[in-house]
Amino acid sequence: MLSFFKSKPKTSLAPLRLHNTLSGKLEEFAPLNHTVKMYNCGPTVYDRQHIGNLRPYVFADTLRRALGAWGYPVKQVINITDVGHLASDADQGEDKLEAAAARKGQSAQEIAAEVTAEWFADLDALGIDRSKIEFPRATGYIAEQIALVQSLEQKGYAYKITDGVYFDTAKFAGYGKLGGINLAGQQAGARVEENKEKKNPHDFALWKLSPRGGKRQQEWPSPWGVGFPGWHIECTAFIFTLLGKQIDIHTGGVDHIPVHHNNEIAQAEALTHKQYARYWMHNEFITIEGKKVSKSLGNTIYLSQLTDRGLFARSLRYWYLTGHYRSPMNFTWEALEGANAALVRLARIYHEMPEGRPNREFLKLFYAAIADDLDTPKALALVWEHIRDLNKATLLEADKILGLGLGEMRVTQKLAIRHDDLPHGIVELLASREAARAKKDFQKADELRQEIESAGYVLKDTPDGPQISKK
Repeated sequence: MLSFFKSKPKTSLAPLRLHNTLSGKLEEFAPLNHTVKMYNCGPTVYDRQHIGNLRPYVFADTLRRALGAWGYPVKQVINITDVGHLASDADQGEDKLEAAAARKGQSAQEIAAEVTAEWFADLDALGIDRSKIEFPRATGYIAEQIALVQSLEQKGYAYKITDGVYFDTAKFAGYGKLGGINLAGQQAGARVEENKEKKNPHDFALWKLSPRGGKRQQEWPSPWGVGFPGWHIECTAFIFTLLGKQIDIHTGGVDHIPVHHNNEIAQAEALTHKQYARYWMHNEFITIEGKKVSKSLGNTIYLSQLTDRGLFARSLRYWYLTGHYRSPMNFTWEALEGANAALVRLARIYHEMPEGRPNREFLKLFYAAIADDLDTPKALALVWEHIRDLNKATLLEADKILGLGLGEMRVTQKLAIRHDDLPHGIVELLASREAARAKKDFQKADELRQEIESAGYVLKDTPDGPQISKK
């Protein structure tokens, strides 16, 4: 661990340990300064974000909430890519925004604005506080990106060929260190059609030149000609400008490890000769009904489809939290409906709880689960295991990390209590009442109902049997 990362939390909680993709190990978290600098790779806003795309932001928000519980202020940046991300992450194919604009008959910026607004609405619905996050757009930092490319060129790390300016990976000794990428074992054209002019197969574009004889919607003059920034350079420009030359945490999906994040490390550390980010954290994918999420398969699901079915938006957040962020998850409607039912039940329990004071014994267990690389499945299990011993104050403390919005949820019915959660005397009264009803002794059944309700319960007969809730 480099010595410049040495700040300790001002908290009595167990040390926060996070899995670092760079080392492949769990490491105790210690930022450079008390304020944590965190960067989360954001969306390319050419099309609406589906539920697979949204998982990284709930993961990042859970991490931010945990850092806050450990006493750290957080300066957080999530980028918005509105230019430069080509069909292949390795700099080949059409620009995704330009292609969407041609397909839809709109301008690239109109599409970017619409998709960004939809994404922001989804973040809000999932309980992510956007007021605490900075959201820079690639088109707003063109000058900064050009300046970085110029600096890399001056230091001998960049070279120009027919279609743009590229980073020379052979000049950076640590290329591929994130995730232990075996460069020698990869074929030159394995991930993308080979560009014969590149010095090395893994060299990547810093600045792409606009095609000759054609005009793009989004292009800018540069020292190398009219063009646009490569996808990878924007993240380093944002980080250097908004967070500084070194940051504490960088997150993204596991798909970013082999190419995008290794490219970021190379271009940043080539300029500074300092460690770019101390902790690299990556979330796994989700599948839908056992299949990869893909528009071509027609299986994309959006958050609005959940709410159209009458489910709470935060039931998706609850479902994400039932799986560890580093574990793949398989979405089914049955699983989501189960998460929604659990969330509703938890909210009803919360609203019927006494106020009380935080239960420190429970919270010690809860925070210990979170301290173990954000083990939200265990944290949720602890909530349910101890639910009868909790009160509103305790559950609100836990929800500061879970982000389920229990205090904000409004449920229309009181909680139907399971019989095994009831006092023995009430269970006996219910059994006697059911026996009276079976004998059609409705006078006796009514008398038993009154006795149950006088004990502080509400009884409702349903086709599935009697449901009982606290008044």
